[in-house]
Amino acid sequence: QVQLVESGGGLVQYGGSLSLSCAASGRITSINSMGWYRQAPGKQRELVATISSIGRSNYADSVSGRFTITRDNGNNTAFLQMNSLKPEDTAVYYCYIRDWQIYWGQGTQVTVSS
Repeated sequence: QVQLVESGGGLVQYGGSLSLSCAASGRITSINSMGWYRQAPGKQRELVATISSIGRSNYADSVSGRFTITRDNGNNTAFLQMNSLKPEDTAVYYCYIRDWQIYWGQGTQVTVSS
């Protein structure tokens, strides 16, 4: 059984920073990718950032230059450092790990005040 536990999230003001983490446990193939999607009410789900087990990362244009994703391959834990936050970053952030299939975390609320 694969489980993902997300930590972080919360309320910050415009321009602030926040860090998320996502720890995966269970039987996961060593070749995989991890990342976050986010979902705001009434908006399309958006892929925020991904990182592969060889360290290749990709970012949505809306967060490029502000967010940084890293990972610890030893324990399948990913980290998302979010800087210069904007109100439009407000959403529920869902982490995932994908090998032969995708597994999801429980989600964490990020709210940026204007």
